[in-house]
Amino acid sequence: MRAFSRAPVRPTRRPALSTRRLTGTAVRLGAVAALCLTAAACAGGQPSSGERPAAATSPSSSDGAIRLDLPLPKPALTLTDDEGRPFDFVARTAGRPVLLYFGYTHCPDVCPTTMADIANAVKTLPEADAERLRVVFVTTDPKRDTSDRLNEWLAAFDARFIGLTGDFDAVQKAARSVGIAVEKPVEGADGDITATHGAQVLAFSPADGKAHLIYTSGTPSQRYTADLPKIVKGETA
Repeated sequence: MRAFSRAPVRPTRRPALSTRRLTGTAVRLGAVAALCLTAAACAGGQPSSGERPAAATSPSSSDGAIRLDLPLPKPALTLTDDEGRPFDFVARTAGRPVLLYFGYTHCPDVCPTTMADIANAVKTLPEADAERLRVVFVTTDPKRDTSDRLNEWLAAFDARFIGLTGDFDAVQKAARSVGIAVEKPVEGADGDITATHGAQVLAFSPADGKAHLIYTSGTPSQRYTADLPKIVKGETA
């Protein structure tokens, strides 16, 4: 039995800086970093049976959500999705509400908790809104997280969630473009693998394709439940 709560599996899959100048992007990333972007280190392994991992809370926000005064554009990223097909993140999510998360499937705590909380919130949406929403999970451990592995892991939360895997350098570059800390997994002498990755969820509006909200680690499902209807409609205020 899995060690964390999850949404029921749905049988139907989804339809197919120059360093010398402080640019607008640099200003945005600096503001984001100052607010909340810390990294989470996760050792390899799975939670023990019957135990739901507790995600670390962030002192930067009382309810887990931070609204950005300077919204962030989507990162340019083309990888392979969990069905083995090329996936251009910007093109394939154009005009849609998007939640973007960088993590990995062997994470014992923050990643499964975050995905479970999002899945529980998605369950409360009208079916049409749930179909419009794209929840994209980009692995920071592509060596172990194959397309098949991502497909199976994400289906435990919601079969419509999209997993992306591929070149680690491309993943790291995309994550850093939105201020998310991602480091290459390191294998210890005992064989355990430790990965350091950002623990934030970025919410992109369908109205302008930019992230107006960042959810920090430990954001409760109730907050996602309250915000998702507005995110789907493109409300940014």
